[in-house]
Amino acid sequence: MDRKQITMSDLLSLAHLWSEYWMALTSGDFTAEQFNAMAVGWGSVGMMWGRPFAQVAVRPDRYTFQFMEEYDSFTVSAFSDQFDTAVEILGTQSGRDGDKIAAAGLTPIDASVVAAPCFAVAELVVECRKIYWQDLDPSHFLDAEIDTLYPEKNYHRVYFGEIIAITAVDSFPT
Repeated sequence: MDRKQITMSDLLSLAHLWSEYWMALTSGDFTAEQFNAMAVGWGSVGMMWGRPFAQVAVRPDRYTFQFMEEYDSFTVSAFSDQFDTAVEILGTQSGRDGDKIAAAGLTPIDASVVAAPCFAVAELVVECRKIYWQDLDPSHFLDAEIDTLYPEKNYHRVYFGEIIAITAVDSFPT
């Protein structure tokens, strides 16, 4: 699938990504065949420290967590609704137990710059180099209802990745 470069300002105008697309986070090294992917429903894009960033949240009990800890890059891929079942598999099955990416029918490919792979059918790919992480601290929740989203008290680690490259299919709205 042919891809085009898009600008950070185009991406920032797409702050609705997490509410309108099926999103997947992938971390690891494609060439070494050491990577995992998971569905991500929470995240953001913006500017921090004078750099464009994508922010993702990963619970420490997720298999992808170990890849996020070990490798210095990740990708965030946006999929159209026709891939909702595939992304759901990424979110409900563990890569510890088998090849969930193959089970989802997705083909990982080289990203344009970072070591972490992306997916051939992704509408948009955001390539990031990790620059910061922070564990969520429930004592800082100003809305007590947020803590109800963590019945097992497995609070996310939030990663900030400096956006290194952004590509999209020609038909992706910018």
